[in-house]
Amino acid sequence: MASKKVWQNPSYLQSSFGIFLFFCSWGIWWSFFQRWLISGVGLTNAEVGTIYSINSLATLVIMFIYGTIQDQLGIKRKLVVFVALVAALVGPFVQFVYAPMILAGGTTRYIGAFIGAVVLSAGFMSGCSLFEAVTERYSRKFGFEYGQSRAWGSFGYAIVALCAGFLFNINPLLNFWVGSAFGVCMLLVYAFWVPSEQKAELKKESDPNAEPTNPSFKEMVGVLKMPTLWVLIVFMLLTNTFYTVFDQQMFPTYYANLFPTEAIGNATYGTLNGFQVFLESAMMGVVPIIMKKVGVRNALLLGATVMFLRIGLCGVFHDPITVSIVKLFHSIEVPLFCLPAFRYFTLHFDTKLSATLYMVGFQIASQVGQVIFSTPLGAFHDKMAQILPNNDMGSRVTFWVISAIVLCALIYGFFVIKRDDQEVGGDPFYTDRQLREIEAAKASEAKA
Repeated sequence: MASKKVWQNPSYLQSSFGIFLFFCSWGIWWSFFQRWLISGVGLTNAEVGTIYSINSLATLVIMFIYGTIQDQLGIKRKLVVFVALVAALVGPFVQFVYAPMILAGGTTRYIGAFIGAVVLSAGFMSGCSLFEAVTERYSRKFGFEYGQSRAWGSFGYAIVALCAGFLFNINPLLNFWVGSAFGVCMLLVYAFWVPSEQKAELKKESDPNAEPTNPSFKEMVGVLKMPTLWVLIVFMLLTNTFYTVFDQQMFPTYYANLFPTEAIGNATYGTLNGFQVFLESAMMGVVPIIMKKVGVRNALLLGATVMFLRIGLCGVFHDPITVSIVKLFHSIEVPLFCLPAFRYFTLHFDTKLSATLYMVGFQIASQVGQVIFSTPLGAFHDKMAQILPNNDMGSRVTFWVISAIVLCALIYGFFVIKRDDQEVGGDPFYTDRQLREIEAAKASEAKA
């Protein structure tokens, strides 16, 4: 996954281990959160959609706050340590506060949903983009490839996903408690492991005579006035949104119903999800190579194409083997959204605004989409299931509707997403072919 030189980079090791533990803490319960709400709590698809909408609403607010704070902090870890502390408390919070309030029903359920949305978002849904943004910033500061470090996050998610289904069948609350254990480990890593080069950089940034490297609040708010950013926000709202709406809110129950019993379905889904994320981890190292071949813009459009095909084909097929194969397309899709999106921001915008831009343009856009789509698509899913109960046709029709939305976004993106050589406001990006042409031009000039 990394060269010997990278293995000798202490910031790479610290960042990779930290993001590995974060995704372990999140993935052990998040991969079965929808199953817990359906089978453990007894909610309908529409009610689950409402829970996801409330979660997304809290996430988009907290995410913007995280982005602005982290851009001010630079490489300081105060916010990351806070998020790790919240993650460490997820087990007791869910067992003693969240679950009892959701099970109570009525007004208490909605109060619990709002409290849970704040806590789960602060520790995980918003925390995810924060950890990714911090890791990307460290990669530029301390000389390692972001994709290689982020791959360890997917690797961690894959490992716990293999176990999640078996733990869920024993007691769903175990998943949350194991998440807490990983959260404690993560807290220790970010609180106490500070490589020497990071200490030196922190000392340099604290010098009152040093040139400021962090953006002003005016600059951060100013990102919302950028037309180029809004173009990408619309694209992400109609594509990356469905990672949660489809993959978390709808697919797990659909997949579990393909098997003779729910327990077999849960265990198989956990194993499949783990294997898929193992492949995703490997693809995190491959996608930078793909970007070098096709460019940032084309990599983003390729990600949307894979999503369109994957969601649509999940509705076409209705047997466990074929649906499992289609689900594995997800391992290609996630890196094709995540890595090109980050590179798009550092290519077309000021790099010191990277955390705010990533959270607003990529993550917050997706959360807004989830607020918009989660409840109506959940209700549509329930309605279709009543009208078309045979062979899960209600679910399959819903999948085709989502796939059609992604296709519209793909066509939109083809016309509006900027080429890599348009409005370059940050670090330029060159494909391998362009680099060869530049070298050849320099060689020709030298000979002349």
